[in-house]
Amino acid sequence: MHRLQRLRRALRYAAPFRRSIGAIFLLTLALASINAAEPLVLKYIFDELTAGQGVRPLIVGVVGLLLLGIVREGIGGLSNWLSWKSRIGVQYALLEATVERLHRAPLRLQQGEGVGAIITRLDRSIQGFIGAVMQILFNLFPAVVYLVIALAIMIRLDWRLALLVTCFAPMPALIAAFAAPEQTRRERTLLDSWARIYSRFNEVLSGIITVRSFAMEDSERQRFLRDVNMANRVVIRGVGVDTGFSAVTNMVIAAARIAAIAFGGVLVLRGDITVGTVVAFIGYVGGLFGPVQGLSGIYQTLHRASVSLDEIFAMLDVREQVPDRPDAQDITKVHGAVAFENVSFSYEERARSLLQGIDLTVHPGETLAIVGPSGSGKTTLMALLMRLHDPLSGTIRLDGTDLRLLKQDSLRRQIGVVLQDPLLFNDTVRSNIAYGRPEASTAEIEAAARAANAHDFVMQLPQGYDTYVGERGGRLSVGERQRIAIARALIKNPPIVILDEATSSLDAESEAFVQDALDRLLKGRTSFVIAHRLSTVVHADRIIVLKEGRIAESGTHRALMRSGGYYAGLVERQTRGLIRNDGE
Repeated sequence: MHRLQRLRRALRYAAPFRRSIGAIFLLTLALASINAAEPLVLKYIFDELTAGQGVRPLIVGVVGLLLLGIVREGIGGLSNWLSWKSRIGVQYALLEATVERLHRAPLRLQQGEGVGAIITRLDRSIQGFIGAVMQILFNLFPAVVYLVIALAIMIRLDWRLALLVTCFAPMPALIAAFAAPEQTRRERTLLDSWARIYSRFNEVLSGIITVRSFAMEDSERQRFLRDVNMANRVVIRGVGVDTGFSAVTNMVIAAARIAAIAFGGVLVLRGDITVGTVVAFIGYVGGLFGPVQGLSGIYQTLHRASVSLDEIFAMLDVREQVPDRPDAQDITKVHGAVAFENVSFSYEERARSLLQGIDLTVHPGETLAIVGPSGSGKTTLMALLMRLHDPLSGTIRLDGTDLRLLKQDSLRRQIGVVLQDPLLFNDTVRSNIAYGRPEASTAEIEAAARAANAHDFVMQLPQGYDTYVGERGGRLSVGERQRIAIARALIKNPPIVILDEATSSLDAESEAFVQDALDRLLKGRTSFVIAHRLSTVVHADRIIVLKEGRIAESGTHRALMRSGGYYAGLVERQTRGLIRNDGE
């Protein structure tokens, strides 16, 4: 029952193409009729030749076969075109559904399994799904139609020969049923293996600098090839098993043909049937087992595709971690007042709270610096503000409105983010700057780049703003990537800005350029600055210290220095050069 439910659900993706599918069914009916008519033409030719009717029946029969062949190829070509059109359409609909879900899936999905594994599973599962749907739609119906027509004609020609041949017909289906469990287990093993292999391969290529710095290229290459070889062995073993089952099936078909020839020959000698009838039966035996094998193949495909369907529907059924409420509203004009009211949070309900009872009010245009040791919840606090998660208790408000009453896309359009390691896409500088505002004009892009101290170095690139920056911006230095990220935030013109360790990886010269750009970015905006390099936060309007998920200290730089607490101790360690690893 569960499989039937999944199958019905899968076939919904073919519903928009029902007209094309209906046309294919009609064309299939015509093809089945043509294929069933060919043995009758052969019967006519040989019966007339045996009766000594001369060359005319031979000419008529040959012309008839030629016309049937031409019509069959024309109908087959049209049917194949419609089939591919429907196949691509179904695949697109499925991609649309899964990609939409993947973009909105909980972050733990990508962080847990890895991007490479997800992409591999998705690609192979979609191909399995499409293969199953296409076989059901375009192989099952033709096979059934041909079987019905062929059996009806065979019984009418001679019921004894028809009974003999049909005794062999169930055997391929029984063989397929016996082979299916092993094929299903193999498909599951291969899907898991390829996902694991390409997940690691993706990590290696993404971290190629680390791999080379440890001289691990050969080791990683050998690991990859060893794992691929093991997966290929599973494939080769499977091919051997499938070949064995195929050989047994072919022997059954050969036995049916030999039995039809032998018994038909006896009936001819007895004068019960004509030679043409035997020839027709031989034709039907060859054509009969094709549809039977097709039906058996569908049975096998459904078993193998059930693995793919599990993966696809597991993706489609993932619940959004932070769904929008039905009554959520867009937000357009933002002043920038942010309030955390008794906010607590942990990633797992029974896990230790990362944030506990946070009460914090930030006024429009205020710059708030957030410092604290690793694991104190600084980045998590900002993730809650962007509504990547919802607090377990308490409320976060923007201009007095609970974030849960706002649409997430609308909220995030009001927030600009600059991270320690900003992600640039393998696209042009122009496209990366305009990422949050694709409609931005050239003048606006260049103005943002100038404000971010990026215009001068961009103009020195080979194609200026049309230069491709490489994967993750690898063709640019860290400082250059950071300035492009600041320009990207500036062109968005957000009322709220989040800086998460935006200068911690920079040398002194790059930091000066970036800090100057950041000062322009923060001016007049509500800003949250996470930093461990305290020179970047001393001029903040207010500094809070997070420790063990709570606000331990709050005040200006001078006030916190006078209090002699954690912040003062951290400043003292850094100014003496004894910088402890408090990175988050």
